[in-house]
Amino acid sequence: MPETRKQSSIWLQLKDFFVSVSSRLCLGLRLVLEAECGFVLLLMAIYWITEVIPLSMTAMLPAILFPLCGIMSSSNVAKEYFNNFHFLLVGVVCLATSIEKWGLHRRVALRLVTLVGVNPAWLLLGFMSGCAFLSMWVQNTSAVTMVMPIVDAVLKQILKANEEGYSGEDNPTLELDGTCTDSILYFIKAQNIIKSAAENVPTASHRDTGCQRGRMLCKAMCIGIAYSSNIGGITTLPGTSPNLIFAEHLNRVYPDCNSINFANWLLLCLPISVIMLLMTWLWLYWIFIGSDFKFLWQCRGEQSERERAVKKVLEDEYKKLGAIRSQEIFTGVVFVVMVLLWLTRSPGFIPGWASLFPHKSNYITDATVALVLGVLLFIVPAHGPSRKYESMISWKEFQASMPWQVALMVSGGFALAKGAEESGLSLWLARLMTPLGDLPVLATVTVACLLTTTLTEVASNAATITIFLPILSPLAEAIHVNPLYILIPATLCTSFSFLLPVSNPPGAVVYGYGHFTTLDMVKAGLGVNTIGVLAVLLAMATWGIPLFSLDTYPDWAPTFNSTTP
Repeated sequence: MPETRKQSSIWLQLKDFFVSVSSRLCLGLRLVLEAECGFVLLLMAIYWITEVIPLSMTAMLPAILFPLCGIMSSSNVAKEYFNNFHFLLVGVVCLATSIEKWGLHRRVALRLVTLVGVNPAWLLLGFMSGCAFLSMWVQNTSAVTMVMPIVDAVLKQILKANEEGYSGEDNPTLELDGTCTDSILYFIKAQNIIKSAAENVPTASHRDTGCQRGRMLCKAMCIGIAYSSNIGGITTLPGTSPNLIFAEHLNRVYPDCNSINFANWLLLCLPISVIMLLMTWLWLYWIFIGSDFKFLWQCRGEQSERERAVKKVLEDEYKKLGAIRSQEIFTGVVFVVMVLLWLTRSPGFIPGWASLFPHKSNYITDATVALVLGVLLFIVPAHGPSRKYESMISWKEFQASMPWQVALMVSGGFALAKGAEESGLSLWLARLMTPLGDLPVLATVTVACLLTTTLTEVASNAATITIFLPILSPLAEAIHVNPLYILIPATLCTSFSFLLPVSNPPGAVVYGYGHFTTLDMVKAGLGVNTIGVLAVLLAMATWGIPLFSLDTYPDWAPTFNSTTP
C-alpha cells in the first residue's frame, strides 16, 4: 500500500509538472502572437503616416503578414476585406455620381449663396453652408471641387473691383465643369493666373483699404470652404470615411449594439456641425476681415460696387444652368427618398419601416437602402423612352468617382482589428491601460480627442481612425465605460485636420488656388481645432448622454476582467 501511494504521488507530481509546462508554453505562444500583431500594427501605422508606399497597399499587409505569423489563416483574413461598409459606400457613390453628372450640386450651391446675400460676411457664410451641406452626402473632396469653381469666379470679380493695376485675366464666361478631374485641372490653371496677378499688384503701402479687405476675404473664403467640407462631413454616417469606419467597427466588435443608426447620429452631430460652422465663420471673419460685427444686427443698406459685381456673377452663373432638367429632378427625388428611408428605418423612439419585416428586420441596413437606389440609377433612362437609351449613370462614371483607396484602407483596418482580437493584443492593451480608469471619464475622452486630432494632422483621416479604434475599444472595456463615450468623440475629432493644407485632400485642393499661405491656415486652424474639440466634448457631456445612455455600461459590451491570465 505505501508503495502504491508513493507511485500515485509521483504521477500526480508529473501531471502537475506537465500541466505547468504546457500552460507556460501556451502563454509564451500567446505572447509571441501579441508581439507579432503589435509589430504589424506599428508597421502599418508608420507606413500610413509616412506614406512610403501607397496607403491602399499598406492596407494589404495583414493579408501577407498574419498568415506568415500564424495569427490568422489567409482565408479568414480575406473575409475581412469586403463587408457591409463597402455596400453602403457603393450606394452613396452612385448617388454622388448622379449629382455631379447632372449638375444638381451647382444649382443647390448657387441657390444657397444667393439666399444669404452678397455682403462679404454673409457671402462667406453662404458658401460655407453650401459646401457643408453638400459634404453631408458626398465625399469632402468632391464637395470642395463642386463649390470652388463658383467661389473662384466670385473672388476674381472681388479682386477686379477692388484692385488698381490688376493685370490678371478675367474670365467673364467662366464655364463650370462637373467632373472632379477636370475641376482639379482647372484649379491648376487658375493658380497660375492668380499668381501672375499677385506679382503685378502694387505694394501694401499703395493699396487702398478696399484692396486689402478683398485679399483678406479671399483668404477667409478659401480656408472656410476647406474647413466647412470637414465640418459638414461629420453630420451624417456616410458623410465621411471615419464615420463609416466607426459604424462598421462597431458592428463587428459589438454585434449586439443597435445604438448607432442614421437618425440618432444626425441628432447628435447636426448641432455639433451647426455650432462649429457658425463659430468657425465668426472666427475666420475676425482674424481675416475685421472685428466689427455690427452686420449681425444692422439692416442691409445700399450695395457697394463690389457687392453688385459679385451679385451679377452669381446671377449669371445661375442663368447658365437654365431651367431645371428632368435628370436633376429625378436625382433630387432619389436623394430625398434615400435620406427619408435612412431616417425612418429604425429611428428608435418609434417602430421604423424595418419592423414591417419582423423576422428579417436585423438583415436590413442602411447599405440595403443605398444599394437599391444606387442600382436604380443604372436602370432608369436619363432621357426617357423617346431617345436612345442612356442610364442616369454609367459604370465608367461610377468607377471614376469610386474611392477605391479608401475602400482598401478601411478593409486593412478591419483585418488589423480582427487580428488584434485573435492574437490577444487588444486584451493586452486593455490591461495596460487599466490605470486610466482612475481619471474622470471626461478627462479620458479629452485625451483621446487630443491624440486623434494631433495625429490626423500628419496622417489621413481614415488611417488615423483605423489605428485608434482597435486601441480605444479595449480601453473603454478596461475602465468599464460605455465604449461609445470614447469611440464617438475620437471618430469625430479625426475629421478635424485643419492645420496644414496637406492634412486632407480638401485643404490641398483649395491651397492650390494660391489665395492663402500655410501660415494663414495654421493660424486659423488652431482656433477651429479648439472649437471642434470643445463642441464635441459639450455634446458628449450633455445631449449625447441621454441619446446613447452613455452613463451606463451596456449589456452588449463585454465585461473586462483585469485578473484574466
